Amino acid sequence: MSARVRINHQGRIVIPAECRAAAGLKPGDDLLIEAVGEGELRLRTRRQALKEAQAIVARYSSGRDLVAELIAERREEAARE
Repeated sequence: MSARVRINHQGRIVIPAECRAAAGLKPGDDLLIEAVGEGELRLRTRRQALKEAQAIVARYSSGRDLVAELIAERREEAARE
């Protein structure tokens, strides 16, 4: 889905309803905006950014329970003190 919009004198744009609906955006949603190239921006919800970050971590964790490992490390450090 694409649409043509214009930046107003305050630097604002309106995301057309069709584009918001296609992206599942609702009033009040927090969005992250990132410049990804000259003249190109990427909008993501916080939820989507979190999912992408979790996917990256999952690729490197190999099914390990990182939280359990961290707690175990902290307990070992506390026992040494």
